[in-house]
Amino acid sequence: MSSPERTDAVWFTTKGQVVIPAWLRRQFHIEDGTKAVVQATPEGILLKPVTSVTIQRLRGILKRQPGDRPFSREWAEHQAEEKALEEAKYVRSTGSR
Repeated sequence: MSSPERTDAVWFTTKGQVVIPAWLRRQFHIEDGTKAVVQATPEGILLKPVTSVTIQRLRGILKRQPGDRPFSREWAEHQAEEKALEEAKYVRSTGSR
């Protein structure tokens, strides 16, 4: 796995396309045809690949059983966990608190 401080430069084409460096594609399991979620954040553009690893982590979240918490509550908790993970990664990569 690469150091969190490692950076690289990319260029946007006139169509808005960008090539993700190979070391990042390997680190985040990005393969040909991988889709991603794009989100505006205070720090800039956040690109979250939706890979088989991501899908495995979410597996079963949509299966509902009688007596389960409402999906909206479960989803909100999942999003809070994801946000906490992203913030922890950001703090580690920037050294800020």
